[in-house]
Amino acid sequence: MSETGNRLRKLLESPNFDPQTYVKQLSQQSDGDRDLQEHRQKIQNLADETAQNLKKNVYKNYRQFIETAKEISYLESEMYQLSHILTEQKSIMESITQSLLSTDKDETSKEMQAAFPKETEELKQRTLTSLLEKVEGAKNIMDTPGRHLVYNGDLVEFDVDNMSPVQKVHAFLMNDCLLIATWLPNRRGTVKYKYNALYDLESFAVVNVKDNPPMKDMFKILMFPDSRIFQAENSKVKKEWLEILDETKKNKASKDKHKKEEEVPMSPVRAEVSTNPFDIDDDEPADSENSVDLSLEWIQELPEDLDVCIAQRDFEGAVDLLDKLNEYLKDQPVTPKVKELRTKVDERVRQLTEVLVFELSPDRSLRGGPKATRRAVSQLIRLGQSTKACELFLNNRAAAVQTAIRQLRIEGATLLYIHKLCNIFFTSLLETAKEFEMDFAGNTGCYSAFVVWSRSAITMFVDAFSKQVFDSKESLSTAAECVKVAKEHCQQLTEIGLDLTFTLQSLLVKDIRAVLQSYKDIIIEATKHRNSEEMWRRMNLMTPEALAKLKEEMRSCGISFQQYTGDDCWVNLSYTVVAFTKQMMSFLEEGLKLYFPELHMVLLESLREIILVAVQHVDYSLRCEQDSEKKSFILQNATFLHDTVLPVVERRFEEGVGKPAKQLQDLRKSTRPVRINPDSTTSLV
Repeated sequence: MSETGNRLRKLLESPNFDPQTYVKQLSQQSDGDRDLQEHRQKIQNLADETAQNLKKNVYKNYRQFIETAKEISYLESEMYQLSHILTEQKSIMESITQSLLSTDKDETSKEMQAAFPKETEELKQRTLTSLLEKVEGAKNIMDTPGRHLVYNGDLVEFDVDNMSPVQKVHAFLMNDCLLIATWLPNRRGTVKYKYNALYDLESFAVVNVKDNPPMKDMFKILMFPDSRIFQAENSKVKKEWLEILDETKKNKASKDKHKKEEEVPMSPVRAEVSTNPFDIDDDEPADSENSVDLSLEWIQELPEDLDVCIAQRDFEGAVDLLDKLNEYLKDQPVTPKVKELRTKVDERVRQLTEVLVFELSPDRSLRGGPKATRRAVSQLIRLGQSTKACELFLNNRAAAVQTAIRQLRIEGATLLYIHKLCNIFFTSLLETAKEFEMDFAGNTGCYSAFVVWSRSAITMFVDAFSKQVFDSKESLSTAAECVKVAKEHCQQLTEIGLDLTFTLQSLLVKDIRAVLQSYKDIIIEATKHRNSEEMWRRMNLMTPEALAKLKEEMRSCGISFQQYTGDDCWVNLSYTVVAFTKQMMSFLEEGLKLYFPELHMVLLESLREIILVAVQHVDYSLRCEQDSEKKSFILQNATFLHDTVLPVVERRFEEGVGKPAKQLQDLRKSTRPVRINPDSTTSLV
């Protein structure tokens, strides 16, 4: 750059540069319009040079941009893995903390029992009576004999859906129930609360709610299908509520068990034996009812244990409990008590099924792949819901495949996009098939549903494939390569006994037929255009390199071309005939890549129409040309087409398809060059 340009650059780059001041000074110093034009040209040259340098820097650092983007992607993946590891560590630490707290609780309970004697039942009842006098509508609660107060305190109730505070309540925990009372805004005398709800201890489960600031110190009471969330004053009070609720529920269950054992007579009374054969034994149902022992502790706690398992997402534990119950009641008589237990359990089974169905819904995260569904699917199958599990599994995988295709970035190069599309789709299909075979190995009736789903999935793939390949009007060679890639990936499914090649071909045949016919029309139009400008002159390639390149192209097409070339750069053929030969052989090769049995006649008729255009032009030129030298040259081109090109087309078509092309053979026989009079007038017959 000149010295003036350097000074101008430094002036514009200075931090104190003021455009308005600079323009004023320039206008005062310039002698006229010419000086301003020259200065404008200098600034424009400087701007062009700056833009050129910016482009060079971008190209120079382009690889660094790509590498930086890759590093960012790798870092994101590592951060995700680190977050997952930290989450697992947190859950492990919480479980250790809970176990330590339970140990401390047992030791503290023993120390308290040793230090302070238990209150008498009468004192506890008097305390409860005095407290219930403050609750409006709770007069009848003390009618139950033996009921006394265990614990009470203020809580704040939150909405389950949006976690917003609803109301302030006071909870009274008794030895057999839990009373919830709301605060009265307008107190009347000693009455502070209003009766809200009374829950039997067996009718609900207590679940700890993890702290998620600002939502903390909460626990949930599950009364299926409803639930309520309460917040304690602090973590210490919350811990006391959870511990005392758990201990009270266990004490009640143990007390009920002992009570039922005491009701069973130690020595059964011997019944009189009737000698009347027509008497009906009325005591038989009672005996059969007593034969089913439902007083076992695990059976008494089964509904509550199922509620806890569902709340804690321990699906395997819930199904194990159900299997244990079914095994215990197997071959047992159906009594009213068994029916009552079955009713309670069936309600939990319905709730468990709903949770498992939600786990397989497409709304859940789809990142885990087919293996992420295995847990929910296996438990649904164990519950006897194999048909529903199959349907939900396939719907989940369809949504995952569709999401993966939708998220695939459309690249500039179509072939690169198709490689990625085929890799994503067919890999997902293969993984889904393997997971399906593993999960539903014992349910052969579900395999037909998988076959139907596979066809719908391949239809979704073809829609995305055709939109990118055929709707965007790609070249025939690009379309052929894309179809070839799709067929190769589809063949991989035969490893697991799934052959979708015919389905893929039947879905693509319409688009391939259209693209073959479209490119046939393009070749015919191009050939006719060249024919209209044909001068029937020898082809001069100017350089030996160009001649060598043409020979290599013809050799790759399988055409013997040596006899039509000399030592120099001349070719003893017309440019039109050579261009036609190259274009037709290229169409044949790409058409064979796209070949399906359904497209046999389409490809064959397209080749026949293309060849006829060239043959008819040569025949017309032979009939109309009067110059004997040119006529001889035209006949040489006709011989090249008939004796060299057409046999190669027939042989290559038969190799690619597997059977001879009779139409092409008949066409070659009907177009042989012959002499039709002694004056050397020639024609194609």
